[in-house]
Amino acid sequence: MKRKICVVGIGPGSAEEMTLRAARALEAADVIAGYGVYNELVRPLYPDKEYIETPMRREADRCRMAIDAAVSGKTVALISSGDAGVYGMAGLMLEMTEGMEDIEVEVVPGVTAALSGGALLGAPLGHDFAVISLSDALTPWEDIEKRLRLCAQAGLCMAIYNPASHRRPDYLARACDILLETLPGGTACGAAAHIARDGETARVMTLRQLRDFPADMFTTVFVGNANTRVIGGRLVTPRGYKSKETRE
Repeated sequence: MKRKICVVGIGPGSAEEMTLRAARALEAADVIAGYGVYNELVRPLYPDKEYIETPMRREADRCRMAIDAAVSGKTVALISSGDAGVYGMAGLMLEMTEGMEDIEVEVVPGVTAALSGGALLGAPLGHDFAVISLSDALTPWEDIEKRLRLCAQAGLCMAIYNPASHRRPDYLARACDILLETLPGGTACGAAAHIARDGETARVMTLRQLRDFPADMFTTVFVGNANTRVIGGRLVTPRGYKSKETRE
C-alpha cells in the first residue's frame, strides 16, 4: 500500500491567498509538517491536526520526520510558504524519497511572493523576468553576483527573495551596487513586506533608493527594466499591447 506525502505551497500567509487545492490537501492530511512560522499561519485553520516542526536550516530533518509519519500510515502535508517548488521543500522531498516505491509524493503549487508581492505593487513582472535569492546559505555569493549582472544586462525584471537578514544586513546594498553597474539609478523598483500578513507594506522607489532600503527576510524586492514605469503610484512593466495591438 502506497503512503502519501503532499508538499504544499500555502501562499503568502492568509487563508484567502491559499489555493483551493492547497486547502483541500491540508484538510485531508493527518499531519502537517513545516517550519514553525508557517505552521502557525495554518494552525488556526486546522487546529485539530498533528503538527511536526523543525527550526530553519533543519529542512532535511523535517523531511525525514514527514517520511517517518507517512511510513507509519499517516497522510502528511509538508508545507512551504508561497510555492513549494520555488525555494521550497518540493525538490528536497523528491530527492529524499528517491527509490522509495511505497511513498507517493504530490506537489501542490501555491502563490509565490513574486506574484503576491507583484500584485501589491501593480504589475512589475508583466514581461520576462527572473527570480533570484540573495541568500548565500546554499548558493555561493559569486554565483549570485553573476546572475544579478547577467539579468541586468539582459534587461530582465527581477523579483529578489531573501534580500537581507541579521546575518546578511548589507546584501541588498551589495546587490544594488552590482545592478547599478548596468542600470540607471532612476530605474523603477519596489518592495513588498509581510505580504497578506499583519504589517503588510508596499513601497515604490528608485534603484538608488532601494540600495538603502531596510529590507529583511519577510521582504520581496522588485527591480524593473528600462521599460518599467510608475503609473498612479504603481509599478508597471508594459508588455507592448498598446503599441503592438496585433501581436500576441
